[in-house]
Amino acid sequence: MKKIKISPSILSADFSELGNEIKRLEKGGADMIHVDVMDGHFVPNLTIGPPVIKALKKNSKIPFDVHLMISPVHKYIEDYSNAGADIITIHPEGTDNLKSSILKIKELNKKAGVSLNPETNIDVILNELDKIDLILIMSVNPGFGGQKFMPEVLAKIKELKKIRDERKLDFDIEIDGGINFENSKKAIEAGANILVSGTTVFKSNNGDIKKNIELLKSK
Repeated sequence: MKKIKISPSILSADFSELGNEIKRLEKGGADMIHVDVMDGHFVPNLTIGPPVIKALKKNSKIPFDVHLMISPVHKYIEDYSNAGADIITIHPEGTDNLKSSILKIKELNKKAGVSLNPETNIDVILNELDKIDLILIMSVNPGFGGQKFMPEVLAKIKELKKIRDERKLDFDIEIDGGINFENSKKAIEAGANILVSGTTVFKSNNGDIKKNIELLKSK
């Protein structure tokens, strides 16, 4: 069984103190930093780009898990690689050629992730699973923080875990969207081994990040 990891989303951090917030996450036991990149086109919101990621990376000793909610994504992959992304996750809907975009990420010696929205069928990635390092299952519709968790996506996680076991593959299964202390256990039981959480990590238990990360990891 894969080790459970927590990838706190800095979308819920204090943006005026991002460098210090990342240090707080590291001290609190975060396994990686989840960075949501939104372009106002692929999703109806705008966040940060390569210059901010490059600046933040200087404050971090743990991997940057960069989720690109942008379209067209292919031509920007190298920019985010150069900025310091360790994992680059893209959406099938954001590229004209998913295989080509995955291979570009791998050529840059980064881990390649593919994100599936709640309505996206896993069929779109079945032929590429041997090239993918991480599959990110969205348990909300992407674009905004603070949405309610959609339990129906757990079936998708179970199916992916089954396929991974049958094909003897080794990709990580990550889940993002409304993750809290209650549904985190259901996600882990379904087969997720990386949990993205923003509000719960930063705001619960009076902002005790270490405690919140430990609670999310516990089954």
